[in-house]
Amino acid sequence: MQQAMTTNAEIPATPGVLLAGGLARRMGGGDKPIREIGGRTILARVIDRLAPQCDGLILNANGDPARFKAFGLPVIADDIADFPGPLAGILAALDWTATNRPDVQWILSAAADCPFLPRDLVARLHRARTAENAQLAVAASAGQSHPVIGLWSVSLRDELRHALVIEDVRKVGRWTARYRLATVEWPATPLDPFFNANTMDDIAEAERLALLNDAS
Repeated sequence: MQQAMTTNAEIPATPGVLLAGGLARRMGGGDKPIREIGGRTILARVIDRLAPQCDGLILNANGDPARFKAFGLPVIADDIADFPGPLAGILAALDWTATNRPDVQWILSAAADCPFLPRDLVARLHRARTAENAQLAVAASAGQSHPVIGLWSVSLRDELRHALVIEDVRKVGRWTARYRLATVEWPATPLDPFFNANTMDDIAEAERLALLNDAS
């Protein structure tokens, strides 16, 4: 795992899971995070953004984990069949954390195709969670919530498994609506930090944004 961040009482040790389990149908398949923008893979950019904030990173991806070997992260797959979406990846990360990091109470999840994530993501989510006495915290920008990018309590993993397996809950927002939720807004200018690359047109736009972002 990556080098641990410095923690304090306000910002507890928080591993991060990068969700790369999607099927990339709108790009004709393949791994979106391995596509390059500005001469670097999207995944490398995500790692650079989150490694200083997180107490280690893991990657959630299905299929052959060897294709991500160059990134040096533990790779964990969904243990629920039929690609039930990001909640399955979050559950896999919660289970991994409970087994491998029993000292940890919270994990951060982030989409592995968001190359411009804010550098204060973990800190602001924890502060909002504490201030609002919330059970979960998610990011937002331009008035839109990004429920895949947020903090998750390891203590809720059994409830999440029940929701996925027994209730067939697939949408993240449907599950988070059951809990006290803190939503933290980031400005969307000069660029939206939660821009994600879903299509080939998005890749072209990401190239343009990377030029601006890398120059700043």
